[in-house]
Amino acid sequence: MIPVVDAHVHIFPPDIVRSRAAYCERDRWFGLLYGNPRARLVTAEELANSMEEAGINISIAAGFPWADSGLCAYHNDYLAEASRASGGRIAWLATVVPHHRSAPAEAVRSFAAGACGIGELNADAQGFDWSEPDQLTEMVEVCRAAGRPIMAHVSEPLGHDYPGKGTAWPQRFVRFLERFPEIVVVAAHWGGGLPFYELMPEVAAVTRNLVYDSAASTYLYRFSVFRVVVDLVGVERVLFASDFPVLKQGRFLERVRRESGLTEQELVLVLSENARRVYRLTLPSERDAR
Repeated sequence: MIPVVDAHVHIFPPDIVRSRAAYCERDRWFGLLYGNPRARLVTAEELANSMEEAGINISIAAGFPWADSGLCAYHNDYLAEASRASGGRIAWLATVVPHHRSAPAEAVRSFAAGACGIGELNADAQGFDWSEPDQLTEMVEVCRAAGRPIMAHVSEPLGHDYPGKGTAWPQRFVRFLERFPEIVVVAAHWGGGLPFYELMPEVAAVTRNLVYDSAASTYLYRFSVFRVVVDLVGVERVLFASDFPVLKQGRFLERVRRESGLTEQELVLVLSENARRVYRLTLPSERDAR
């Protein structure tokens, strides 16, 4: 069986889960997404149970794009401890307020604690603009020095509205890629449709270090998106990602295996090898064999 890495999930400290209403008051974007009590918030333990049921080897957990740097640090501490307790089955991305003076130091601290990247950064939630990339320079330089990627929320300029969609559209996000072409970046949610613009040579020229994840696919596109994007940009630039608990890991994984139109060789890359390369991950079984 092909090892599986889910490259984009979200978990929260128990206190945030218990005190949802208080955090909705404290952070505008959190309130937008989680003011509805039916919007699921899960802890590391619930993620571990889901992984066990779905047969997922590693999940890459992000926190939340808080606008408060103190909340970012609090959430990062929880993610670091969850990763340690999981024996590495839960990898994690550190959240920072990327244009805040605290971002470089928090990124350094998080990498020292085991973070495999930075993300999920969200311009609407955190009050920055991808089309003004110079304000993010110091944070990017820390990631470049550490050889770690940035994962970004990118959304579609067309289509239906939904909580948390925002305005981080490809035409804005591409300015960040133009400014920092060397850094590896993961564009969540299929990059808001950006891979379809890679048919334009000038767009393809600035996306060579960009990778796309499939988070929340079934809310956004027909399932043929896997085959289409792989054919457009290459199989090495697509990551399997559920956005759990938005999507159920097991159900989504089975649909990708059955309905994506990818060959077995392509599935090896999309389900595992690409994420392991981008985020520099080692499977727990490989560590145990040493």
